[in-house]
Amino acid sequence: MEDKPLVNRVANSGLITINLEDFFPEHPIVSFDIKDYLFKELILKEKEYREALKSHDWSQYEGQYLAVFCSTDAIVPTWAYMLIVGYAQPFCIDIFFGNKADVLEKVYQDKLSSFEPEAFEGKRVVIKGCSEKSVPASAYLDLTKKLRPYAQSIMYGEPCSTVPIFKRPRVLPQVK
Repeated sequence: MEDKPLVNRVANSGLITINLEDFFPEHPIVSFDIKDYLFKELILKEKEYREALKSHDWSQYEGQYLAVFCSTDAIVPTWAYMLIVGYAQPFCIDIFFGNKADVLEKVYQDKLSSFEPEAFEGKRVVIKGCSEKSVPASAYLDLTKKLRPYAQSIMYGEPCSTVPIFKRPRVLPQVK
């Protein structure tokens, strides 16, 4: 029996893998819950609120994304959120309204907005599925929307085991 050399068919398949973990923020996302600055976690008293924000150590958010939200059913005036930006912006990478999961989605949206799908014209693309980091489902949707007009096919998973998502129909030459 003749020994045949092993051939890595996946490596030779021409598939291009995109790993959305590569877009994961390099810097932490931290939370700022306004409820901690409200009287009985429900009522905003302007003077006390301003004093509390003024005395808060904003430098602790240096080089981080800040997720600003209120976890109670308090009625928080819009200016209260704006005031936080005034103090936090010199230290934060960026500030968003919402919890950590909301901010992670927004960071992915920002990063994917500069993704250039034209480079995948006519290519067979696998969007890597299994990840160690918490990649939001919206990032998979956004990437698929960007790739669909260009890619020949889009699959989800690993190159050795994929789920087909989209395949461009073949255009047959016209017979005269």
